[in-house]
Amino acid sequence: MGRVVITGGAGFLGSHLCDAFLDRGDEVVAIDNYLTGRAANVAHLGGHAGFTLVEADVIEPFTVDGPVTAVLHFASPASPRDYLAHPVATLRVGSEGTRNALELALAKDARFLVASTSEIYGDPLVHPQPESYWGNVNSIGPRSCYDEAKRYAEAVTMAYRRAHGVDTRILRIFNTYGPRMQVEDGRVVSNFLVQAIKGEPITIYGDGTQTRSFCFVSDEVDGIVRLLDSDVDTPCNIGNPGEFTMLELAELVLEVTGSNSPIVHEPLPEDDPKQRRPDISLATSELGWAPAVALREGLERTAGYFRQELGR
Repeated sequence: MGRVVITGGAGFLGSHLCDAFLDRGDEVVAIDNYLTGRAANVAHLGGHAGFTLVEADVIEPFTVDGPVTAVLHFASPASPRDYLAHPVATLRVGSEGTRNALELALAKDARFLVASTSEIYGDPLVHPQPESYWGNVNSIGPRSCYDEAKRYAEAVTMAYRRAHGVDTRILRIFNTYGPRMQVEDGRVVSNFLVQAIKGEPITIYGDGTQTRSFCFVSDEVDGIVRLLDSDVDTPCNIGNPGEFTMLELAELVLEVTGSNSPIVHEPLPEDDPKQRRPDISLATSELGWAPAVALREGLERTAGYFRQELGR
């Protein structure tokens, strides 16, 4: 049993992590400023003796009373809609926020895990993307507020490891989806599902041949917990290597929802990657991890959640 601090703990992924650590007997302190997180995501934990929710912005220095065994830094806008709407806040939470979370880990002699992203690979020239690939990114493009924030977060994490001996883990996330995503999240899975459920046209940007890999949230959380508990101190991809074009995803969403929504095409956004797929050899060999939820099953479970949310 430990005591885990999760920044961004009321967010989509952070709230599922709160569940996972409480379920295994840890205490959890969730910190969130509700820029993109929602108190509703952790409302079911309100009566749990081991759970504490703190409203705070980790851009400002913060502390937590009592012992801490692990700090997981997940605070950040994560969807293009959100980080494009809050570019400065995104850069600050990736830079100042990461450093403040590292300072807490240093002060408490706690293990530290930072949530990085497949976006650091940019529009990749290597496929699939192994952790050794340095990426192909545009440091001044509209997506750079997110990409560069995460690249800096990795750099400052390694600096604290080398300079101060902080026990660190770096997680690279690939397109996670599932219940508790916002209805207006802006990422492709939520966009397609909500449009299909509402009978609206499904919007594909570009010709639809660009690819992504989608990891259901329960698989992602399992990989994160394994990474935290492991001895892997280098960056580690956690994502589903199944690769789908946007057209294939749209067609599967139509099947899962039974929708008659038409598919329409809009211009491709600037710097949108043409392909994205994780090489998970490291996670498989060192963590014994592999995703278990197929895309169809994950879409069905997520569609059920969105139907409930839209029904409210």
